[in-house]
Amino acid sequence: MFVDRRQEIDFLNSLLTRKRPGPAQLALMFGRRRVGKSELLLQWAGQSGLPFTYWEAVKETATQQRTRLFGKLLNVPASSAPIYRSWPELWDAAAPLLLGKRQILILDEIPYAAEADPAMLSALQYAWDQHFQKSEVVLVLCGSQVRVMEKLFSEQSPLFGRLTAQWHLEPLPFSALAEFFPKWDADARVATYAMVGGIPAYLNWFDPDLDLIGNIQQTILSPGSMFLAEPAFLLYDEVREPNSYLSILKAIGGGAHTLTEIGEKAFIPSTSVTFYLNTLQELRLVERRLPVTQPKAERGRSRSGRYRLSDPYFRFYFQFLEPFLSSSPLNTEQVIEAVRRNLRAFVGVSAFEELAREWMRVQGKAGKLPFTPDAIGSHWSSRVQVDVVAINWKTHEILLGECKWGTDRVDRQIVRELIETKTPLVLKDLPSEGAGWQVYYALFARSGYTPAAIEQLQKVGGLAVDLNDLDAVLGHGESHTE
Repeated sequence: MFVDRRQEIDFLNSLLTRKRPGPAQLALMFGRRRVGKSELLLQWAGQSGLPFTYWEAVKETATQQRTRLFGKLLNVPASSAPIYRSWPELWDAAAPLLLGKRQILILDEIPYAAEADPAMLSALQYAWDQHFQKSEVVLVLCGSQVRVMEKLFSEQSPLFGRLTAQWHLEPLPFSALAEFFPKWDADARVATYAMVGGIPAYLNWFDPDLDLIGNIQQTILSPGSMFLAEPAFLLYDEVREPNSYLSILKAIGGGAHTLTEIGEKAFIPSTSVTFYLNTLQELRLVERRLPVTQPKAERGRSRSGRYRLSDPYFRFYFQFLEPFLSSSPLNTEQVIEAVRRNLRAFVGVSAFEELAREWMRVQGKAGKLPFTPDAIGSHWSSRVQVDVVAINWKTHEILLGECKWGTDRVDRQIVRELIETKTPLVLKDLPSEGAGWQVYYALFARSGYTPAAIEQLQKVGGLAVDLNDLDAVLGHGESHTE
């Protein structure tokens, strides 16, 4: 199933109509594995109406790669294609096949080609300069090794200054899940989003005719499941010491959020932890967050940073699966019991809070909040924690929000705690202890509110957002299905 990606398709279509720097385009698309890069490019090329060639590098010799590519260009089996001793030789031979008409050439998983022959990228520079720069070819380079792909537009890259466009492909938004699971209610879609995020491959692996527990049993925990091998699979393709990185991911997934905590839990010296964390941040598997209430001038030297797993499935894996993988065979009943016992809290802290902040961003852009936020995040200190915070530093306005994923309705006490207890503590953490700041409020509740809670919120002009409200804004965005 091909879902959404309208913005990306528009970007790719723009490559076909650009007049500058010329009709020829050299574009870069990258993103983590399973995010749908190849499918997107094939869908776009197929819809373009132009002739196109799609070639994917695999782990084989450079000669084999060149032979397969030329076979693709000739539309013949690799066994029938000529053999070329070098990439420049291949491009000299390929040029007559690609020049003289508008067409698309997609080179996928470029890092594998560069690994087999480091001169491959220099040869691409040669091909662009000598043959394609003044042609009508739209050349798209694609790859999953994020760090390698980002280096392609660095000053050290042979292609520096030649790329005409680049796109980092992100996971699908929450709204896409309504296309994958049209029969599921918002509760199930939020829980699924907490478990696997917006990775198209993972969503396609799920069975829409099963419920969530059924999918965990029959899809995630089934013998030979790719889900169980996924974290190691992704890391082995990116780093040389995957076990050390896995230890750090396990530590963060187990609740360690500071450098000291992570080092202690991962049994890695603190002097080395920073290096591994920097790499994991480059791979977008880990992120370091700061309280949104921290002034910009202080953020660079702040000690309030917390590390967390960026990838939803990694969060789910290290909390619910990894602790049981040491037993063979895997005790699926234990996993299911752990999921039943702890999934509600997991969904609340991960997906529901993230969606509440996204709801805030959307409403802020639409002018539906009391003010326009500069930044949206959360707040924490030794004294208090608030799930959702929107802030405008210029106007000294702040909105404080709490998220409740419980099955009971939010009552008056929760509202009063936010207003009377947490607010003064948050203000103390602001410059000048929040003097002169205007405070607004919002509650996000899965199961709604008691009349007394609504009354309490109305007294301060607060927002009462339930799951249906959130789903109406975020859950049914315009999507495109093929």
